[in-house]
Amino acid sequence: MEAQKSARDEEFRAFAGGVWSRLYRSAYLLAGERHGAEDLVQQAMERAYVAWGRVRAADDPYAYVCRILINEHARRFRRRRPPEQLVTDVPDRPAPAGPDTEDRAALLAALGTLPPGQRQAVVLRYWEDLSETQTAAAMGCSVGTVKSQAARGLAKLRGVSSLSGLTNVGGGR
Repeated sequence: MEAQKSARDEEFRAFAGGVWSRLYRSAYLLAGERHGAEDLVQQAMERAYVAWGRVRAADDPYAYVCRILINEHARRFRRRRPPEQLVTDVPDRPAPAGPDTEDRAALLAALGTLPPGQRQAVVLRYWEDLSETQTAAAMGCSVGTVKSQAARGLAKLRGVSSLSGLTNVGGGR
């Protein structure tokens, strides 16, 4: 019994180590700040550990955990309904200086103006590069909803003046 639990734990550790940074990037884009993103990923991984048998048996374990992450973000939004403000500067750790720092800040600010469904669709389709079907599965909605949410989100992003200098907003899909 103990050997099975140890093997299960080791398998989960290997999976978590392999997907953590990718989940964190998505969580950061959803939450808009580092601490919220870390909390989201931690909560998603806790739930994935508890349901590891189902996660492991899924066709795409990463998509399963991504769905958990999105549900955690939605739960957080439903519970408190705080006004979301994505910030560009984190006081305790400044962003590395570089030519794309301003572009990244503008994109984060623009993502913060999108409603949660549109933000999720845009992040999953164009940042995570998931297919419409994978995005629909992760969001728990139809492919049509993904298409409309992504299209509306991209239209809003294209209308943001601070993003006008960026090329390829929406990846041309």
